[in-house]
Amino acid sequence: MQTVLITGAASGIGRDTARLFARSGWQCVLVDRNETALSEVGKSLPAPAGAAHLLRAIDLTDSAQIASLGGNLPPLDAILNNAGMTEPSTLPLVEQGMEQLNRLLALNLAAPAAVVDACAHLLRPGARIVNVASGAGLAAIPWRGAYSPSKAGLIAQTFALAKARPDLCVTVLAPGFVRTELVEGLIQAGRLKSESAVAKIPLGRMAVPAEMANALFFLSSAGAKPLSGQILALNGGSSIYGGSQPFAPAKLEMLAQDLPMKLEIVGAGTAPWQASLKEPAADAHYEACLDLSALSAPANGLVGAVHAAAKRFAGSYAQQASLTLVLPSGSSARWQDAGDAAAARMLVSTLACEWGGRALRINALEVPEDGVEEFLRSSEAHSLLRYVCGAAAQYLTGQTLVCHPTSMRSA
Repeated sequence: MQTVLITGAASGIGRDTARLFARSGWQCVLVDRNETALSEVGKSLPAPAGAAHLLRAIDLTDSAQIASLGGNLPPLDAILNNAGMTEPSTLPLVEQGMEQLNRLLALNLAAPAAVVDACAHLLRPGARIVNVASGAGLAAIPWRGAYSPSKAGLIAQTFALAKARPDLCVTVLAPGFVRTELVEGLIQAGRLKSESAVAKIPLGRMAVPAEMANALFFLSSAGAKPLSGQILALNGGSSIYGGSQPFAPAKLEMLAQDLPMKLEIVGAGTAPWQASLKEPAADAHYEACLDLSALSAPANGLVGAVHAAAKRFAGSYAQQASLTLVLPSGSSARWQDAGDAAAARMLVSTLACEWGGRALRINALEVPEDGVEEFLRSSEAHSLLRYVCGAAAQYLTGQTLVCHPTSMRSA
């Protein structure tokens, strides 16, 4: 049995995540300061065979209470630092005192590190640590106090932990706008206009908490190992959009996240992938294409290869489908050619913005040229691709994820 510790488990993303893990047979250690809501969540979860879920009602802004987490817990396979808060006032930063800023910094930045420290002796070999940051950590949101600074700090902290503990898989999830209780409260208070938020999202909608739960479930699996030390920006493409034209609200309903995937594989060397990624045939399915053709692109030819793959995909899929490209990430020998890979990544992002209205997604995985064959054979690659290509990742678009060779070699 695998065990996960989830903070902020009594509501929103944390609650949906706990339910997903419990349904999948994990034992859950649920942490939240709202004892009543935490108890209700605990009662709603199916119990794992031969064990019970554990509830810990503690205030994560209190370092002494966090330190108590390390006692009387089973070994942990994953820690999800999901708890967080936003600034309730709309005061400008210069009108706030340090005490007000410290309130957010204590929960959003200090607590995740303290939780990992308190539970370090419980972590099984290869355990996964996932910190939930925010798109606000990638671009500043004014009039929300230290929220953006605290989330930017958490992203940097995650990178530092991944470097300090290469034996673990450490990642950060950066959600965009999710229709949680917190966001609904901001909308009701007039501090967030949903139509303005959606206008910046290529996919034309906010996410639902279950989409973040699926991402956290994937990042807690062995399939996330090639992504250690990275951000999964799950925001409908908002973080890669730089234009001024507003996007229209989505007209297509999100498909069920548990739909089986009907996968087309394009490019040389696809035979080993066909059997390992094939899912049972079903009338209802999510259409996806995995394109490896760029792996054989000539020098300085990645942009052309990505463009050709996109044209081929757009000619075959009208709506609600995904294109995932596998790109080589070797450094260019000539400085004159150094821009090709960066241009190809930006082409992926630009296509995502143009396709969002049809719920067509495009993402890329960069694989070191000297590790391509190893990557193609690894079970971690297959798990990663099932998530990125499939229906569970319908809010993921425009991203290029780098698969680290050190992670693959130690898999």
